[in-house]
Amino acid sequence: MTDKELYIKALKAMEKAYAPYSGFCVGAAVLTKCGVVFTGCNIENSAYGTTICAERVAMSKAISEGYKHFDAIAVASNNGYAYPCGTCRQFIFEFGDDIRVIVGNEESIIHSYTIEELLPFGFRLENGK
Repeated sequence: MTDKELYIKALKAMEKAYAPYSGFCVGAAVLTKCGVVFTGCNIENSAYGTTICAERVAMSKAISEGYKHFDAIAVASNNGYAYPCGTCRQFIFEFGDDIRVIVGNEESIIHSYTIEELLPFGFRLENGK
């Protein structure tokens, strides 16, 4: 799957966002190492702390279905570039420091970074991996 194809899936996921407070809609599409794609959107809540980001929704769907190895995650928003927040960067980093993060401003302007580039010195407990 190309970066553009994954980004387009994130754009489509963004259409399902629940963002009545901020109006900032975000979609994400995560590509597993075996080629399966899971999507997610941000879901806001009156108690802002319970809001969940699109990246964590997409990855949680994949993880809950048994997938824990990822190649890339694309993030799209209705307000230009949407880079993962700090919490999402740490969440992504938990599953590998080489996962590519794809962001765009439109379908023709797409950039790719590794999660380690976006979160240098990310936190990880050693657990025998």
